[in-house]
Amino acid sequence: MSPLLSNILLDDLDKELERRGHRFVRYADDCNVYVKSKAAGERVMASLERFLRDTLRLKVNPDKSAVARPWERKFLGYSVTVHREPRLKVAPESIRRLKTKLRAILRPGRGRSLATVVRQLTPMIRGWTAYFRLAMVKGIFEELDQWLRHKLRSILWRQWKRPRFRFRELCRQGLDAVRATASAYNRHGPWRNAGASHMNQAVPVAEFRKMGLASFVQEHQRLVQPL
Repeated sequence: MSPLLSNILLDDLDKELERRGHRFVRYADDCNVYVKSKAAGERVMASLERFLRDTLRLKVNPDKSAVARPWERKFLGYSVTVHREPRLKVAPESIRRLKTKLRAILRPGRGRSLATVVRQLTPMIRGWTAYFRLAMVKGIFEELDQWLRHKLRSILWRQWKRPRFRFRELCRQGLDAVRATASAYNRHGPWRNAGASHMNQAVPVAEFRKMGLASFVQEHQRLVQPL
């Protein structure tokens, strides 16, 4: 009900902004107004606060409102680049929130098979990427794929608890005995080992695809392809 009630109540705000000739975008109670300078932004902010307070009996939340450059703010999880012709990108806060949700699935992964973890991750990957399919900056999707594979390899390294078992698994995945021995018996932690070349060779991208792990990059490419 909240978005519906917001649209009913804030329809007068839309008309006021249109009357003033401002460029703006609004979704429910989240609204951005675009002007040419900081001084103009401060002036418009003050006048809109008065309009909302005196006409609509609404109070602006100062903690969530600001006069700032477009690329310093987010709107519905998106932000923009600093280019002369801005491009849509995923806001940093949205990425942090996604990683927090993914960690909640990955954290108990040591006690489960990797295939089970992958099955839980895939719907979240597809849903999140579908929401951000309008993003024009694509590098973050590749970064997320790399980060997630790193986390999954770290889980595997933890599951291969003892050096002897790690040696056996690395050999089974195609590493020669000398390299497998050096890798299995090193004193580095799971995260460093997960990013090392021996784990990238032992558990390549193709292995994750066999498990059914969705790719942020591939999902985004599929969604933005012209029909």
